[in-house]
Amino acid sequence: QVHLAESGGGLVQPGESLRLSCVASGTIFGVNAMGWYRQAPGKQRELVANIFRGKTDYADSVKGRFTISMDDAKNSVYLQMNSLKSEDTGVYYCHADIVPAIPYPPSEYWGQGTLVTVSE
Repeated sequence: QVHLAESGGGLVQPGESLRLSCVASGTIFGVNAMGWYRQAPGKQRELVANIFRGKTDYADSVKGRFTISMDDAKNSVYLQMNSLKSEDTGVYYCHADIVPAIPYPPSEYWGQGTLVTVSE
């Protein structure tokens, strides 16, 4: 069983920063990729950023403002969010592609989500 736990959400004003953290725990043989998705009110869940073997991808809307990083030793992923805008508001979900044990294939796991609200 694998569990993803997010933290770091909250209420901030436009222009401010937040740092999200996600830790994967449980039976883990290896982590292939980790990332962050978000779901704004009334919208579909979308990819924010992803990291796979050191290679990062970002949604166009967050490039230059958000930075994703990963600590392999801690099975953790972080999202540094700077210059936040009101349109960044939403529930942010941690996602991971994890091999729980050999010889099982990798599976996708999701966290419960953490709310980020950017408002005056």
